[in-house]
Amino acid sequence: MTTPGAVALITGAGSGMGLEIARLLARDGARVVLLGRRQEALDSVADKIRAEGGTALALAADITGADDVRRALDRTRAELGPVDILVNNAGSASSVLNPQWLPHEEWRQVLEVNLTAVFQLTQAVLPDMLDRGTGTIVTVSSLAAVNPNLLGGAAYGAAKAGVRNFMTFLHNTFRNQGLRAITVLPGETDTPILDNRARPPAPEERTNMVQPEDVAEAVRLAVALPQRVVLQEIVVAPTRQRDVSADLETSRWAGAPAERTPQA
Repeated sequence: MTTPGAVALITGAGSGMGLEIARLLARDGARVVLLGRRQEALDSVADKIRAEGGTALALAADITGADDVRRALDRTRAELGPVDILVNNAGSASSVLNPQWLPHEEWRQVLEVNLTAVFQLTQAVLPDMLDRGTGTIVTVSSLAAVNPNLLGGAAYGAAKAGVRNFMTFLHNTFRNQGLRAITVLPGETDTPILDNRARPPAPEERTNMVQPEDVAEAVRLAVALPQRVVLQEIVVAPTRQRDVSADLETSRWAGAPAERTPQA
């Protein structure tokens, strides 16, 4: 069980995996801080947590902005205290998957959300954790970090590999100062991000995918174990492997100039 009263900050907490992670940690006694872009969605999650007897603070913030991150951490410290558990869950994928057509701005935006924001949030919580000799940082990467392809796209795979590397760096550098750095690598998961794919999976295709609550349970396990134990990497993959060949072919041509597509 999460240490009662621990302060857990979760990014991307307004929906999907972040929502489920926040609810589970709150049920175990953590005081959760919900970070995301949409205040209304965060308030809804906070209301659910409070209705279940938990404590939640909802803060809308742009986690790619250093000033927003600083303000969120300042308010968290003022109202709840220093962060004991940071869960970097927020993610973003590009609409163009093939690097041949990928706009530079989309590349930068995906790296900002999936990699730079994790660095900024980690940098913000590290001093308190290292001063106290204890702390847990969990980052939701992806199996795209290990096996990148056109489903997630070039930018997403590169960002998720980068953040996995960064978490391993934290583990190797600060483990003897009491820091647990944990990477969760989900396979294909039924979250709202799938709706933005070149070919969004049909409802029946999502049935056998990893569900948000499955990833939340993995995070909960990693956080709940005694501080002397770290699950450095957790792979959460669907048991059944679906045929994605049609998805890959559609993704190959998303964003391509009309004259370059097979129909041209």
